Amino acid sequence: MTLIRGGLVVDGTGAPARRADVLVDDERIAAIGAVPKAPPGAAVIDATGAVVAPGFIDAHTHDDVAALDGVNLAKLTQGITTVVVGNCGFSLAPWTPSLRRPTPPEPLGILGGPERFTYPDFASYLAALGPDGVALCGHSSLRALRVADLGRPASPDELAAMVVDLETALDSGCAGLSAGLAYPAAIAASTEEVTALARVAFRRGKAFAIHLRNEYDGVWDALDEAFSIARSALPGSPEPGARLVLSHQKCAGLRQRGRAGELLERIERAARELPVSFDAYPYEAGSTMLEAESVRASSRVLVTWSEPHPELAGLELAEAAERLGLDERAALEALKPGGGAYFHMDEADVDAILAHPLCMVGSDGLPADAVPHPRLYGAFPRYLSRMVREKGLLGLEEAVRKVTSLPAAVFSLGSKGLLRVGADADVVVFDPERFRDRADWREPRRYCEGIRAALRRGTLERLPGG
Repeated sequence: MTLIRGGLVVDGTGAPARRADVLVDDERIAAIGAVPKAPPGAAVIDATGAVVAPGFIDAHTHDDVAALDGVNLAKLTQGITTVVVGNCGFSLAPWTPSLRRPTPPEPLGILGGPERFTYPDFASYLAALGPDGVALCGHSSLRALRVADLGRPASPDELAAMVVDLETALDSGCAGLSAGLAYPAAIAASTEEVTALARVAFRRGKAFAIHLRNEYDGVWDALDEAFSIARSALPGSPEPGARLVLSHQKCAGLRQRGRAGELLERIERAARELPVSFDAYPYEAGSTMLEAESVRASSRVLVTWSEPHPELAGLELAEAAERLGLDERAALEALKPGGGAYFHMDEADVDAILAHPLCMVGSDGLPADAVPHPRLYGAFPRYLSRMVREKGLLGLEEAVRKVTSLPAAVFSLGSKGLLRVGADADVVVFDPERFRDRADWREPRRYCEGIRAALRRGTLERLPGG
């Protein structure tokens, strides 16, 4: 039993904050209000001057491996108690090595080495993941398992096999489907193939999260494709959890700068007829595999990892090319497989997207990168400090709603995302004036500061320095 005393309770609904005590008993919230005397044996946390909120939910992660390896301090120190994994079409399950494909194809390696792909079905992966993770089934992972030639759409028999695999995953507790149509394993997939799989998820009241087929000059057509898939896949009377989720929305590349209003207007128009949500991260740089289109769209590129040249991780692409004695185009190929951080967005666009009521926050970090994007360790304090304290673009209550009850509703997480009696005892206590990110491009693995305490399912977690 734990009593959190004297904090400013922000309950996740968007309602005004109020001073109250919070009593946790076992894995649930037992009371919110005045608790004058701590029950016998209860641990007491002094939350004077601090905010007490539901544990944050990271709506877009690639922590598929990190969430299996004990306490994920990169996230817990940000106040994140639940992560959504399996995004962008990549999931650790289902995977069975075969003579045709003995190791997972790129870009599934973003998640980790082949030795981590040991889950032939989602039931075994979810059992290993535990209750602090929410998993989507990746379209690219389904294709890697069932499609003989990833350079073409699935055949009818291959699609039928993927449908069965997805049904099995959803019946095992998977939270939905994800797709990454810009990536090599899925770029040849037809709209019809993706629609058939999205239909399976929607009929079971699950989410479909999509990394658009193009995030640069072709983003507008890619948005239309995503909306078309959702319209075709949604049943006449959709289940409450059926929802299209647009992954890491942005205005990327020089030609898209200043167009956040247009992007959001298109999403709002679609949301008038479709259940739609989206996520974003609070940085002007993105990060993914090394590929030419992202390089062309960026003012600056950092190499975050390279399998053939690990010694060049952390360098700008231009410097890596110089060391290799190659021009940048040739160096890009010589560094593959690898990853990069791409500076290709405008700050005002990022702020406008993050401020939108439909926008969740997703860190989208890559734990397997040798030099990860700072968002892996700092996205949530950066979001809250930037949007609330520094720029005043969101009130505290609304900012908290967008990282708690909103993603809980989108991914049908039941009693998570709210501070109310009977809810899951996922709780974060943070100092609103000190909560800030410390990870940067020079030291991307620095923990943030300002979290006083974090509880997951009622258990008080030990934090660095605590």
